[in-house]
Amino acid sequence: MGNTQETIKLSGFNNLTKILSFNFYDFNIAMNEKQKQEYINYIHTKFNATNIRDIARNICSIIEANILKESIQDYDPVGASTMTLMSDIKGGGWEASASSPNASVKMHLDKSHICTHTYPDVSDPEGICTFRLDLDVATCGEIIPLKALNYMFEVFECDVVYIDYVVRGYTRLENGKKIYNDQYFNTIQEFINEDILEKYKYRQDMNLPNDNIWQTKLMIKSMGPENYLLDPSDVNHPDIDHKMELLRQEMKEVFHLN
Repeated sequence: MGNTQETIKLSGFNNLTKILSFNFYDFNIAMNEKQKQEYINYIHTKFNATNIRDIARNICSIIEANILKESIQDYDPVGASTMTLMSDIKGGGWEASASSPNASVKMHLDKSHICTHTYPDVSDPEGICTFRLDLDVATCGEIIPLKALNYMFEVFECDVVYIDYVVRGYTRLENGKKIYNDQYFNTIQEFINEDILEKYKYRQDMNLPNDNIWQTKLMIKSMGPENYLLDPSDVNHPDIDHKMELLRQEMKEVFHLN
């Protein structure tokens, strides 16, 4: 005889699923192969799996989520991934019944997660190095992942940013009415501080509130080469103007301006 599982009856369960995808690109100019490796080492030091896990922990604190389990992985030669399984602190009342035999089941039902993947690339023959980090926050219950956006901009070096937000499912109220979104707004940019937005030249929005779909794209304003060099003395390199033109073109391609 196989093991049988108890069937759990759900009541008043909030099945709204909210998915926030935060993709950013960081750019750098490497004048030689040695600097390409230095950039990889820099990325690994700053955005290794342990450090990204700590960032995910802070995101959980901001959006009021309990951490249930964590998994981290660094890759050879480059890159890292993390996964944080979390639950809503408010939990629809689940936390009040932690001593219940079904507490673990209820915690499982209330699960959400944060997944991150990093993608360093130093293969460009002209030395334009890129680093992309993909961070997805998938939540259910009363968690609002958009609350963590300002923190993400603070801890990441964002030259080009894609932010996508989708809400799916519904919650049925006691009177039978179905709620398809518990956080109404016009644009993702409402959740980003203006001093952060001011740093970006291009600020594009796609808003489909009737379909619960939003997207914001940002590209940093023009900055001097000193912001993209590992060796400050390279600011006077004879090829620096050409390299900066290539870097800016790379940003535009990633942003899809062409």
